[in-house]
Amino acid sequence: MNETDAHRDGPYREGHPDWLRLNRANWDDRVRVHAASDFYDLSGFRAGGDTLRAFELAELGDVTGLRLLHLQCHMGQDTLSWARRGAEVTGLDFSEKAISTARALAADVGLADRARFVVSDVYEAGAALGGERFDVVYTGIGALVWLPDLVRWARVVASLLDEGGALYLAEFHPLTDMLGDDGRTVERDYFEERGQVEDFAYTYTGGPELTETVSVEWFHPLGEVLTAISGAGLRVDFLHEHPFTLFQRYPVLERDEDGYHRFPPGQPGVPLMYSLRATKLGPAPDREPPAQ
Repeated sequence: MNETDAHRDGPYREGHPDWLRLNRANWDDRVRVHAASDFYDLSGFRAGGDTLRAFELAELGDVTGLRLLHLQCHMGQDTLSWARRGAEVTGLDFSEKAISTARALAADVGLADRARFVVSDVYEAGAALGGERFDVVYTGIGALVWLPDLVRWARVVASLLDEGGALYLAEFHPLTDMLGDDGRTVERDYFEERGQVEDFAYTYTGGPELTETVSVEWFHPLGEVLTAISGAGLRVDFLHEHPFTLFQRYPVLERDEDGYHRFPPGQPGVPLMYSLRATKLGPAPDREPPAQ
């Protein structure tokens, strides 16, 4: 069985047949740009910076002594920020270059003894981690769009949690993918199932130009996310929709005193992010979720 076939367990969303290789090459290429960018500010992080958002800290709570796994961790700053708060952390990402950067960063900030980083596709995390289980699986902030199959993803998450452990997910709201550049006009189908092949010369941090420019993304409605999670045997404890996002997604948004971007007062808003926590109560049921 090849890598592409291995991901067809569940309602696979069609995209480019070589999506995994394309996305890995694209993210490998982004690392050199991101590591040098002001957006990621690695020098500031080495000096004690923190990359976690206030709502994440409030919702997940005290992580002291907990075993926390961060899926799709990129260069590891969020992972290491949880370690600074007392968690024993593992970061996992399919980009070897990103993981190399994360390991070096952990050593630079004196956390190499409490933070390990593993190279793996998220769908193969169970094998890569040798069956280990965790108190918390943390993920999000632009992660789910890179995954074609959320049923398989949720099953992987459930298999990585101890009973009583929790998934904590913070993500951009799928409604934001519907809207055009003005933040008002609906331009994209909320229920689009096909993978979107993109070709951009630059990553979101700006230049320099990439050499691996093609990627494949999938849009996941909120109902799909919740159905996949509950179908994997996790109880959703809360779902919070937030009226802010982390960057200037649309020109109309205004930056508030906390650094979030919101629609201006007096203008109708839509949810721009969401966060949820789901707890593993017992073995995952041996059934497929109902068709959407």
